Amino acid sequence: MNKSMTLSYEVGKGLYLNITNKCPCNCTFCIRNNGDGAYGSDPLWLEHQPTAAEVIENLKQRELDKYDEIVFCGYGEPTCELEILKEVAKYIRSVTKKPIRINTNGLSDLINKRNTAPEFEGVADTISISLNASDADAYDKVTRPSFKGVNCFEEMLGFASRVKEYVPNVVFTVVDIIGEEEIKKSQAIADSVGIKLRVREYIED
Repeated sequence: MNKSMTLSYEVGKGLYLNITNKCPCNCTFCIRNNGDGAYGSDPLWLEHQPTAAEVIENLKQRELDKYDEIVFCGYGEPTCELEILKEVAKYIRSVTKKPIRINTNGLSDLINKRNTAPEFEGVADTISISLNASDADAYDKVTRPSFKGVNCFEEMLGFASRVKEYVPNVVFTVVDIIGEEEIKKSQAIADSVGIKLRVREYIED
């Protein structure tokens, strides 16, 4: 294992897992545009795609029970490496009862070319999906997805609706810099599919 790669890092009382740098989006507000790390972490750019075994070996150096939560969230979209995510989550479940959260753009079905919602059953306690905007045009402008000829906004909403059947807690998030009007519209979208909305602060690191 390459010791220089940051596969896990602490934020507050949580442990965050950086399992991939891959992402099909290029969001205008992405924290990757501001530097090499997040919230004071070591650089999160990976020198190679880590295996599940490498991530698990890294976790064995951590005292997982001391964290409030373990979060799949790094410098990439964790569902781009869904098999690694599931294997690592299985290991975490085997050694601690601490809750697992996945921060995602909600495009797992497009990324993996199948309905992935059932695969999250037992894998996560919370899935936090970046809503980012209140309609398809605004979503495309903000997230700049690489999928062409696809309504990524509707795909993301569809995934959210399906995955809440398998995961106890599903939430949408928006960043406060989108403005009050967009936040109100986003709340209406979240309400329409029966999912909670959380407004998070945009932090430049």
